[in-house]
Amino acid sequence: MLIAIDERSPEPLFRQIASQIRRAIADGKAGTGHRLPSARELAESLDVNLHTVLRAFKELRDEGLVEMRRGRGVTVLDRKQQANLRQSAQVLAKEARRQGLTGAELLKLVKEYL
Repeated sequence: MLIAIDERSPEPLFRQIASQIRRAIADGKAGTGHRLPSARELAESLDVNLHTVLRAFKELRDEGLVEMRRGRGVTVLDRKQQANLRQSAQVLAKEARRQGLTGAELLKLVKEYL
């Protein structure tokens, strides 16, 4: 999977990285179980900060597209797992709204379990 960034683009680098990985998943170039390069490897190959790549990976994880495991790297989830994760997120968001939690409060709560 080839990722290229455009430093002249107004889009943040982490979003460029995430969108290209997202596209590779949608096009089938990175299928279920596909292991992405480590954050360090990708950062070095793109000549960007490690935290930029980690932010892109976290965005994809939050969307339910990939799974991040310490020591195992980042792997693409299958579409069924993605759909189940999205459905669970919707249920959680509805329940949080019902209980009067703000988006920030819900995110803080979820981050405790990541």
